[in-house]
Amino acid sequence: MTKTNAPEFRVALATTDAELRAAQRLRYEVFVRELGGGGTLVDHAAQLEQDRFDPYFDHLLLHDDAAGQVVAVYRMLRSEQARAAGQYYSEDEYDLSVLHASGRRLLELGRSCVHRAYRGGPAMFHLWNGLAAYVAEHDIDIMFGVASFHGTDVQALAQPLSLLHSRHLAPADLRVTARPPHAASMDLLPEDQIDRRAAMVEVPALIKAYLRLGGVVGEGAYVDHAFNTTDVCLIMDTAAMSGRQKRIYGAKS
Repeated sequence: MTKTNAPEFRVALATTDAELRAAQRLRYEVFVRELGGGGTLVDHAAQLEQDRFDPYFDHLLLHDDAAGQVVAVYRMLRSEQARAAGQYYSEDEYDLSVLHASGRRLLELGRSCVHRAYRGGPAMFHLWNGLAAYVAEHDIDIMFGVASFHGTDVQALAQPLSLLHSRHLAPADLRVTARPPHAASMDLLPEDQIDRRAAMVEVPALIKAYLRLGGVVGEGAYVDHAFNTTDVCLIMDTAAMSGRQKRIYGAKS
């Protein structure tokens, strides 16, 4: 895939099998080829990154119609869809009891990725505008989902994980917890030993974007050896956003 000089962006939900496969091909490019991930349902012959949850999620696609390609994706699972699936995707990694007990409308986000040729430009902005409209349409109160650091060496990630734990830990009523046996503490360094600037350099761009929007993290990381990642669970309470952040996401005052 090559980027055109003048992309023509269009955001829409996937409505056909072909559109879903386009999303799965992009996910394969990013999560499998770039990051070395895998999974029991990954189709290497067809180059599709897929799992059993895909049929239950809504898939938000960013098309570049000038290139005729899907260039960014998000998948989204509302509470009624999770009931049909039997659980949220994140529940394999995190105990979500506090979110279930909140009685608020939940939206799980996942598999967000942008083709490398479109990173650093307006692609994510367009995709998030589509997410904002979806959030407003469905009156979502809490957004959450796992986001990943590359690699499974938790000690190598001590600086950014400790920073997230010390500065961005979720309040108790939203604090999901990582499940054993693959849970790992994020409280690895005393706060006075955290180099905040160096730590933030190591935080992936997507996680930093959520933090800027008021996102917080659950207790503990989850080491996903199959996907070659160390995951954190991000939670965002739309009611707690600032006015500027609400405008970005389209949440109601």
